Amino acid sequence: MKLVYNQSLKPLAQNLRRSGNLSEVLLWNQIKSKKLGVKFLRQKPVDKYIIDFYCNELNLAIEIDGVSHDAKVESDVERQNMLESKGIRFLRFSDTEVKRNIESVVKEIKEFINNKIPPFQVLPLKRENNTKLCLFK
Repeated sequence: MKLVYNQSLKPLAQNLRRSGNLSEVLLWNQIKSKKLGVKFLRQKPVDKYIIDFYCNELNLAIEIDGVSHDAKVESDVERQNMLESKGIRFLRFSDTEVKRNIESVVKEIKEFINNKIPPFQVLPLKRENNTKLCLFK
């Protein structure tokens, strides 16, 4: 399913990137620049929401729930349900979990990635004489 990029949220997303909290910065330093083998975007506008971290290749959202999260649980559930209906999968971590145990958080993300990406993919290609040649991706 095609996701809607909400252009009107771009300035807010840019501001959130510049003013990220400590847990977002800690996690971003672990997952940026394809460090886990896939590309993540930070503060990605999707529909009428902004996702903390998003991997298009896996349709994966990673959210960090802050200390004030208890007050937002109902709206977060509604938001997550709507985005999951569009095929986005979620991993959620608490702010405290990221700050105190970043290694465990990264390990859980790696496990998700490794279970979603096949080790290689066979791509059949045809040569001019109609014989098949396989490449590994």
